[in-house]
Amino acid sequence: MTRTLLKPALAPLALGGWAAAAALVPGPAPKLALAVVPLLAAALWWMIQQPSRWIALFFFCLLLTPPLPLPLGDSGVHLAPLAAGFGVLTGVVFLRGWRSIAHPVTLAFAVFLAVLLGSAGLAALYSGLAIGAGSAARVLLFAIGVYVLVFAFAGPGQDGASDLRTVRILFCFGVAAAAFACADFYWQLPAPAGYSDQFVWLDDGVLRRAQGLFYEASTLGNMCAFFLVMIVVALFRKREQAPCSRGTLFFGGLLFAAALMFSYSRASAFNLAVAMCALACIRLRRFRRSFVWLLAAAIAAGVMVNIALPSFSSNYWGRLLGSFSFFWQSPDAVLSGRLSHWQTLLEFLAREPWHAILGTGYKTLPYSNFTGAAVIADNTYLDLLVETGIVGSAAFLVLNAVILRTGWRALRSANPSAAFFGEWIFCFWCGELVQMFSGDLITYWRALPLYFWVLGVAARASQHNNQEPA
Repeated sequence: MTRTLLKPALAPLALGGWAAAAALVPGPAPKLALAVVPLLAAALWWMIQQPSRWIALFFFCLLLTPPLPLPLGDSGVHLAPLAAGFGVLTGVVFLRGWRSIAHPVTLAFAVFLAVLLGSAGLAALYSGLAIGAGSAARVLLFAIGVYVLVFAFAGPGQDGASDLRTVRILFCFGVAAAAFACADFYWQLPAPAGYSDQFVWLDDGVLRRAQGLFYEASTLGNMCAFFLVMIVVALFRKREQAPCSRGTLFFGGLLFAAALMFSYSRASAFNLAVAMCALACIRLRRFRRSFVWLLAAAIAAGVMVNIALPSFSSNYWGRLLGSFSFFWQSPDAVLSGRLSHWQTLLEFLAREPWHAILGTGYKTLPYSNFTGAAVIADNTYLDLLVETGIVGSAAFLVLNAVILRTGWRALRSANPSAAFFGEWIFCFWCGELVQMFSGDLITYWRALPLYFWVLGVAARASQHNNQEPA
């Protein structure tokens, strides 16, 4: 009888005890810690009701939350790894709901991830424990995207019925991120904790390049290219197969195109151009109508930017056209000094060729003087060759081949969902492969999980029905 009477009172007693403890504990930090605990518990309880809920929370944290101003890492502490931890816990709770994770793309990612982990040990050996710990931390950040891929492919609660709904959620988050990036650039809002010094030098002043809530502008541009590819691919689908209406896609295209311009990332614009060429090769007959939609959005965005910031618009198009006009006259200047960095790294490999086998350790070049001086390669392929050696480069090339093969098989599937996701990731990854020549894209850990989720869905959907259309 006593136990029956006490049971309804347990929750209010616990809440009252927690409130009293938060009021009595000295100092703001312990009070904040006690305040966060019930919020985390409530979030965890909400997420484990359905195993796929953590993905929406995770993507929200990735795209729409800034780093916290805490002295840890290059850009501060971020909430997204915490949300990913909820995802791992969800996977453990629903362990029986997992399907087989065996697939060429999951195997390729496992091999590449193992190479990166081994390379972190070399980073500690050659450059010290602090840099080795930083290398291991960056491997774990990359592993978050790999877990998202595996969960999308074989995780509990993952089915075709919820995929387009998740795309709509992703699209809304992306549009909000692009809108904030446009506002961030126009009003030059204070940068979030930890940001890269990237500016546009105009005749009437100096502007910080749009980065939104990311660490640097190129990540924003890369994300915008990703969603612009999705918009064009969706325009080829039947209305019931597209994640959003034509008007919504057009409005999103406006914001993404404007944010891409404000990011001032030539490589991301070139990424989009390559992706559109790949799509045109796939959809030669029907490319014209959808291209008109994209062109209309791009022109509208360009007109809006020219009206709002005429000096920036003139500078942007002049820089973009000058990249082609003056490339042969001064390639190093056009490539922002990258050629001199590449030459330094190639000279190091020529001087100490044995390091080309296993490398100097993942993510050591910008933080260590092991090669003679700290160098930012701004080239994914060369970066991996120096840091992970031929072994890591070979694993990475195989991984990219498997990604393209997975996307191609999916886009050729008779399953409409598989065809949509396969076409999206195949075309976008063609652009990524080109953009990797001008940036270390595998460090974009806040963007990679988006791409890998689409890849995982494409692999799962095509596996369920891999019959090619007649």
